[in-house]
Amino acid sequence: MQELPSSVDPARFALCADAIADAARELSALGWTPATSSNFSMRIDDELAAVTISGRDKGKLGREDIMLVDMAGHPVGTRARPSAETELHTQLYRRMPAAQAVLHTHSRTQSVASRLFARAGRVVLEGWELQKAITGYTTHESVLEIPVFPNTQHMPELVAQVDAWLDAGKPLHAYLIDGHGIYAWGADMAQARRHLEALEFLLGCELDLRRLSA
Repeated sequence: MQELPSSVDPARFALCADAIADAARELSALGWTPATSSNFSMRIDDELAAVTISGRDKGKLGREDIMLVDMAGHPVGTRARPSAETELHTQLYRRMPAAQAVLHTHSRTQSVASRLFARAGRVVLEGWELQKAITGYTTHESVLEIPVFPNTQHMPELVAQVDAWLDAGKPLHAYLIDGHGIYAWGADMAQARRHLEALEFLLGCELDLRRLSA
C-alpha cells in the first residue's frame, strides 16, 4: 500500500502512475518487455519519482504497481521494492532537470544492437530522416551518437559510466547497455515514447544495413 507524503498531491501521483501503467502495457504489447523485464518512471517533483515495482508483469500494470522513490532510489511510504535499476532513473532526473519520464525496455532490436555495437562503445546514426524525432535534431544532416555502456549488476558502476559521459560534456539523448536494453527519456511521457519508438526504428535500420551488406 502506497502512503503518500503530505507534500505529494494525490492527483499528481495518480496521473503519473496511470501514465506509466498505460505506457508499460502498450510497450509490452509490442514485445519490448519480456519476462517482467523493463522499468518505467515519471518525476513527481524535485525530490520524488514514481517508478514501477520490481518483478511485475508490465503487460498488466495498474496504479497499485507503481511506487514512490526519492532521488537516491529509496522507497518512500511503502515496503514495496523498486527495480534494481531505479538509480539509473533517478540519476537522469538529478542530472537533467527537463527530464520528466524515463523508459527502459528490452526489445530484441535493442538487445542485439547493444551487443553488436558494444566494442565501438556507441551507435552512430547519420543521414536518417527519423533522427528529427529526437528533440534538438532538425535535419537528417546530423550525427546522433547513442553510447553503449558495459553491463554490470553493480548499479553504482553504471551510474558512474553515465556520469562520466555527461561530465565529459557529451550530448546524451539515450543510451544502450551491452546485452541489455535501452534507456530513453523526455520532457513528458509522450516525448519519451517518441524518442524510444524512433530509436527502436533507427536501430532496426542499422541492423538491417549490417545484415544486407554482409
